[in-house]
Amino acid sequence: MPAYVIFDVEITDPDRYQDFMLGVKPALEAAGAKYLSRGGAHKVYEGDWEPRRIVLIEFPSLSHWEEFYNGKTYQDLKAIRDACSSARLVGVEGL
Repeated sequence: MPAYVIFDVEITDPDRYQDFMLGVKPALEAAGAKYLSRGGAHKVYEGDWEPRRIVLIEFPSLSHWEEFYNGKTYQDLKAIRDACSSARLVGVEGL
């Protein structure tokens, strides 16, 4: 079953973040993942959550996501991401 990964990202260095994006896009494609939303307009309808930039990615399964997340390629890219942004993320199984 598919899995969805939801990122809430605050970018503090847009130029450096582009370095992350140049590497992560092909890595996601190689992992069978695809962007469903990336930084589009959003609006909170209930609650006190104040998301910054929302990114929604679909993976073939939660295990595919975990393999990608824990793999060397993404962990190296994550070091770049962590240096120029802060993020909250969650993975959830789909139907």
